[in-house]
Amino acid sequence: MYKVLKNEKISPNSYLMEIIAPEAIAKAIPGQFIIVMAKEDSERIPLTIYDMDKEEGKLSIIYQVIGASTEELTTIKDEIFAVVGPLGKPNEICANPEEFRGKRIVYVAGGVGIAPVYPQVKFLKERGFDVDIIYGSREKDLLLIRDKAEAVARKVFYATDDGSYGEKGFVTTILEREIENYDICVAIGPVIMMKNVAELTRKYNMKTIVSMNPLMVDGSGMCGACRCEIEGKPKFACIDGPEFDGHKVNFDLAMKRMNIYKEEEKEKWDMMKKSLGRD
Repeated sequence: MYKVLKNEKISPNSYLMEIIAPEAIAKAIPGQFIIVMAKEDSERIPLTIYDMDKEEGKLSIIYQVIGASTEELTTIKDEIFAVVGPLGKPNEICANPEEFRGKRIVYVAGGVGIAPVYPQVKFLKERGFDVDIIYGSREKDLLLIRDKAEAVARKVFYATDDGSYGEKGFVTTILEREIENYDICVAIGPVIMMKNVAELTRKYNMKTIVSMNPLMVDGSGMCGACRCEIEGKPKFACIDGPEFDGHKVNFDLAMKRMNIYKEEEKEKWDMMKKSLGRD
């Protein structure tokens, strides 16, 4: 069991959890993830490491309630059954910062995608990089950790679908307007958003990195749920990624795979909410 310091709601459907798990972050680099299990018989949930304090052995995760397993996570108070990590490959830039020194980098985050974006930008800022963020969501209340993002980025551009904060519209509109100011783009968020970003940057021949973490289920390569097609070849997001060259990802296939078990997932989630008295 691992001690939980905090598990609090930070938006209408997102939570911040802080856990004491020094072994899971001792060698972690931004871009990697952990697996958590709420209880002994719970499902394994892969989640990006949002923040970490290696001296205190404390890691933080931000998770969005999108199904039965993440609904169960909201019930955790003092202890969580399992925390395993770090898993996956780190972000390419964070793993080799000197190779990218002098490059103009922009991160594009969608919704809860700011959780994996923040630690990467923080890591790079600590090494002398000036990085911008373009951050979008459906509405103002779904924009997370704005103050922390602004503290590590040179500049943060905001976009909301309804215009309730920042510019009204999509992150791609801002990216296209500002694109001549950058050499590299890292996009993390909903698959459709990453697809649209990659299609835009392809026109400008801009190196683009995307994270296929939305596909991950088991997180160990055993279930096959995160199988995706990269340059015509099968890869697993959890062991070969989660980050890939955005211009080589078959996004249409990825989106199709994500919808395979929607009905079963909804049924299990409804049962979970009923058991918790949250109908």
